[in-house]
Amino acid sequence: MPFKFNSDGTIATTGEGAAKLPIFVHPDGREAPFDADTTVATIGRLNGEAKANRVRAEESELKLKAFDGIEDGEAARQALTTMKNIKDGDLVAAGKVQEIKDAAAASAKQAVADATRAAEAREQALTATNTKLTADLNNHIVGGSFAGSAFIKDKLAIPADMAQTFFGSRFKVDGGKLVPMDAQGNPIFSATRHGEHADFDEAIQVMVGQYANKDMILKGSGASGGGAQGGGAGAGSKTVPRAQFDSMDQGARASFFKDGGKIAE
Repeated sequence: MPFKFNSDGTIATTGEGAAKLPIFVHPDGREAPFDADTTVATIGRLNGEAKANRVRAEESELKLKAFDGIEDGEAARQALTTMKNIKDGDLVAAGKVQEIKDAAAASAKQAVADATRAAEAREQALTATNTKLTADLNNHIVGGSFAGSAFIKDKLAIPADMAQTFFGSRFKVDGGKLVPMDAQGNPIFSATRHGEHADFDEAIQVMVGQYANKDMILKGSGASGGGAQGGGAGAGSKTVPRAQFDSMDQGARASFFKDGGKIAE
């Protein structure tokens, strides 16, 4: 999970008031506050810098066309120095003039090529940084929606992080807005706001309703006492107290539900 969760399924935060930020867990286990507003601003700035680099590279390549055929930069510099000091008529052959022109063009061509390579390298670095920041922001939007869902808190017998493990891949972020999708990858639209995508709680309710094992994750569903019926998934199922379930790691929780386990509230 990209964000740290509390035992009640909510995202763990640091700071107070307006400075309160969710805690992001890096791949190496390091924890740090995640500032979504700053991330959005940084993405915008990096996009602007990347565009400026592309424009500079295109302008450099356009100027370079005027120096096609120039190869020797050092000779071009020497030729420019010579041209500053010679007088009209000092060149003894027309071929010398062409030699100087060729050398000057080669020097300019090399300088433009170096500038273009540097601009391309910087653009690639900015693009990689922008991609990572965008992914972190999208994870924040999806994770925050699961952590703040009233439907998950009130209706499901699993915490928000488990719900995100099951259904998180069914949400994507497009233009900063959450888009829910059905099992076939088609957008889920609202039943009441026609033409608009379903909001998070409406979409997760649809997904749970279509889930084949929904009785295992809904609160108050299925028998859990001494009169529980046998057969099917219930034959090998077990019921554990909420406190015991909360003490399990994520993999153990997934296996628990896969084996037909239930939580006693």
